[in-house]
Amino acid sequence: MQEHSLKTVDKVAKIFCSAVKEVIDTSTGMAVSYAPTIQDVPSISLKPDLGCFVQFTGDYSGLFIMNLSKEASLEIYKKAMTFMGLPDEEISNDFDSDEVVNYVGEIINQVIGKARQKIETKYGLSANNNQPKAITISSAITLSVATMLDKPECRKIAFRTDDMNPFYVEMNLEKTEFIRLEPKEGAEAKEIQEHVDNVIENGIDTTATPKKTDNQDDVNDLMAELGLD
Repeated sequence: MQEHSLKTVDKVAKIFCSAVKEVIDTSTGMAVSYAPTIQDVPSISLKPDLGCFVQFTGDYSGLFIMNLSKEASLEIYKKAMTFMGLPDEEISNDFDSDEVVNYVGEIINQVIGKARQKIETKYGLSANNNQPKAITISSAITLSVATMLDKPECRKIAFRTDDMNPFYVEMNLEKTEFIRLEPKEGAEAKEIQEHVDNVIENGIDTTATPKKTDNQDDVNDLMAELGLD
């Protein structure tokens, strides 16, 4: 599906996906992947085993959540610590330890910062966020998070680590559409360059208006020169 045909909530979800991947890949040295399908869900919530969330408000408002299995949270934490050169004996083996929980909280802090920066660069809109929170959740509890938004649009995206351990990104966004009023700076120059490249490649400017002439010989000569006679 073309970017321009996506709803704004899906465009924002893609930006958050990109931010999650960039942050985790950079901090762990691995390459996480996410499904090519964005799920439209009725609500979002914190789920076992480790959930973290952050609310953002401003020109646009919503809530961002990451839900990690214990295996995914430990893998991400351990690979990040190893990537930074921490010795094995100093790395926690418990997903509910303060070290793991705090690290996941720092990940979501970096993600929201990167996502906000991407949205501001692309759309010229800004938002602020509160302090991200990460908590371990028992398998018997699903905690729904209220966001004070009127009928927000909700999305969910499935991720996998290098070892195929699952974790999920969930987000909601107030009902809004980002509609550009003016062409992005440089767009006109890009269109001109694409047109020039097309002329060079094909040898014919198909968009140019033919020069009027009353001399049939000149017309015939021009047609011959272009190879259209």
